[in-house]
Amino acid sequence: MAYNVDKSDAQWREELSPDQYAVLRQAGTERPWTGELLDEERAGVYTCAACGAELFKSGTKFDSGCGWPSFYESVEPEAVQLIEDKSLGMVRTEVRCANCGGHLGHVFPDGFGTPTGDRYCMNSISLNFSAEQ
Repeated sequence: MAYNVDKSDAQWREELSPDQYAVLRQAGTERPWTGELLDEERAGVYTCAACGAELFKSGTKFDSGCGWPSFYESVEPEAVQLIEDKSLGMVRTEVRCANCGGHLGHVFPDGFGTPTGDRYCMNSISLNFSAEQ
């Protein structure tokens, strides 16, 4: 898929921290319970740490108990790209930023009690947060 933001690997390495690069460009995962945004409770918007695209609103964030920030839907369906992921010997759905292709995490159909039934399990390091003024 062609993305609106198209940069070389060298550009991504220069712009992102080593940890951000490992997650956003190499589909890594930060350790559970370590992300800065896990306990963020203020109203605001979550954006892609690589390109700044709006991805999630604070009103869709919920405590799933999984150790990563969880949301029940993206800001709009076109904001994220969902890709079948067969790594690790299982089938999951990877979530990428639709604007730059950055790896955000995975979505699971176990968001019990949420309006959509989905749990977008995101890496904090893949996101930035802008609080409402």
